[in-house]
Amino acid sequence: VQLQASGGGLVQVGGSLRLSCAAAGSARGFNVMGWYRQVPGKSRELVAAITRGGTPSYGSSVKGRFTISIDVAKYTMYLQMNSLKVEDTAVYYCNAERRISGGETTDYWGQGTQVTVSS
Repeated sequence: VQLQASGGGLVQVGGSLRLSCAAAGSARGFNVMGWYRQVPGKSRELVAAITRGGTPSYGSSVKGRFTISIDVAKYTMYLQMNSLKVEDTAVYYCNAERRISGGETTDYWGQGTQVTVSS
């Protein structure tokens, strides 16, 4: 398993959760890591991403509530989710993008972790 995600669960509206994603093997050569989420019937949505150098970016729906961070020494990415809303309910997937020869990139995906926010 190249990416191991953990930390999902059930939380009430307004609560917090922290997701973790640990990279192993060739995924540790990532240039960018990110969190995506998906609900049934919809396409996967980018939640947040962070470069190896620590530059973050966020989807508009989570900006100001979620914080992405990375510990390069531990090859681990985190997503601190605060002020959770019902609409944040989804399966969250971690992703690592690694640059390979010829300017191409390859992607690695974690197994997904369920986040459920109840009202």
